[in-house]
Amino acid sequence: MFSRTPAPKGRNDLYVLKSLLPYIWQFKYRVMAALACLVAAKVANVVLPLFLKDIVDGLSVPATLLALPLAALLGYGFARLATSLFGELRDALFARVTQGSIRRIATRLFSHLFSMSLRFHMQRQTGGLSRDIERGTKGIGFLLNFTVFNILPTLLEISMVSAVLLWRYDYRFAIVTLGTIAAYVAFTLLVTEKRMVYRRSMNDLDSKANSKAIDALINYETVKYFGNEAYEVQRYDRNLGKWADSAVKNQISLNLLNMGQGAIITLGISLLLWLSADGVVQGHMTVGDVVLVSAYLTQLYAPLNFLGFVYREIKHALADMERMFTLMDQGEEVADRVDAHVLKSANASVAFDRVNFGYSGARQILFDVSFTIPAGHTLAVVGASGAGKSTLSRLLFRFYDVDEGAVRINGTDIRDFTQASLRQHIGIVPQDTVLFNDTILYNIAYGNPEASEQDIIKAARAARIHDFIVSLPEGYQTQVGERGLKLSGGEKQRVAIARTILKNPPILVFDEATSALDTRTERAIQQELELIARNRSTLIIAHRLSTIVNADEILVLDRGSVIERGTHAELLQRNGRYAQMWVMQQAGQEEVIA
Repeated sequence: MFSRTPAPKGRNDLYVLKSLLPYIWQFKYRVMAALACLVAAKVANVVLPLFLKDIVDGLSVPATLLALPLAALLGYGFARLATSLFGELRDALFARVTQGSIRRIATRLFSHLFSMSLRFHMQRQTGGLSRDIERGTKGIGFLLNFTVFNILPTLLEISMVSAVLLWRYDYRFAIVTLGTIAAYVAFTLLVTEKRMVYRRSMNDLDSKANSKAIDALINYETVKYFGNEAYEVQRYDRNLGKWADSAVKNQISLNLLNMGQGAIITLGISLLLWLSADGVVQGHMTVGDVVLVSAYLTQLYAPLNFLGFVYREIKHALADMERMFTLMDQGEEVADRVDAHVLKSANASVAFDRVNFGYSGARQILFDVSFTIPAGHTLAVVGASGAGKSTLSRLLFRFYDVDEGAVRINGTDIRDFTQASLRQHIGIVPQDTVLFNDTILYNIAYGNPEASEQDIIKAARAARIHDFIVSLPEGYQTQVGERGLKLSGGEKQRVAIARTILKNPPILVFDEATSALDTRTERAIQQELELIARNRSTLIIAHRLSTIVNADEILVLDRGSVIERGTHAELLQRNGRYAQMWVMQQAGQEEVIA
């Protein structure tokens, strides 16, 4: 199933970091400048306690010898200012790196989703997918910010402090400092790895609960029709209950981790203070030295304690990013060939050449289907539900590739064209019209975003919807609601017709294009559609046979095979399947064949 892209079971932190690095390195000069500021800020921060020691020692002499340690005070002030200045400069420089990387990754992922096959999008769950993407992009910001702003500075500061302690004092100070840090990191690493199973479980359950909630809200009317509000709430609550159980286990393990980290830090601080105090008692350390060690401990304690939180959250961020990058690396089922060329033609003939196709290997839909639509001609397809009529349009748009045979435009296999140029030459009015949650103007203009307002109005007139639009209080600026729910089925279908007219392609597909219209409106629009279809290659998937009597050729599909073909008059004379359907519809006993 493609509903969710499962996170890999093994650790894939290296894979995530390698996937992220190219986006960061696009800002390499900013990254290097930010790192230089980071180093400068930490050097100034480590120098601070040295000046503080000199100040304390300068003020710890007898009153008769007391003098203001001016140099130490100035050095202290300059170091503190430099720490703040370089820190802020680092943040400012790296902001563009973080936000720019997120933008480029999100844009590439959004583009990649549109390149995925229709099969992927028919089987995905929008709620879970959107939550995965949201967590992944937030994880990128967290990872970049805290790696550069916390982990690297902390590790650098620890190294410099250890070097200062080793240089100025007994080697035991450096050993205790490094030993404490090593124990802290090892303990954090071990426990956090064990805790990741709870985080992954929470992510999975959260996405599932969100998917079901959004699915229920999207199908609000269906839920109300069947009175299943309580059922949907209970289903949502069951998923949240499982999520809550994982969240509780996650919190308990976090508390145990924090207690262990606190014990390690406390032990290290106690040992260092004992060594400092002993040095003063022995006479080879001054009060300023104790202040120096205490200041270093204070500087290290906060970031080191925070480092545990940051490390845990970075591991969580990496887990959140796994699913997103795995989705980004998922191959396209239908992809352009390396040598694919752009289709450019004002007139286009369409041919299905011995096409066999099935959505899965277990069930074939089309069997050896062949037909040709010469440029400027109209071909209609009728047949029972499940006969494979709509599959023809999906193959023509190349949402799927045929299993055998070929679909050709102007004699060339459509797989030799780029998908973008192919689809630019085809316009469709689908049976189930879904509109964007925007204005009527926006939805019509979607057929050609560069079209002028006059062209949009002209297309609306041709679709017989202009008068309805101008009668609305907000006219063309009327919001249609999510999926166009504020409009009736007929109004939505006329908007779809208008935007296809605006696209003005050489190939047209009408998939039950007037099924939601009343008979009077249908007849008016039918005349317009016939005018629009003139000089274009047109494929009509029809239910009402009265709408296709003028087609140049009519195909009757049955269980994926063409069982009859000919003009309306020829098919009536054969007295076959088509003739039976015509008699039923004329008698008002319309058979459900769509």
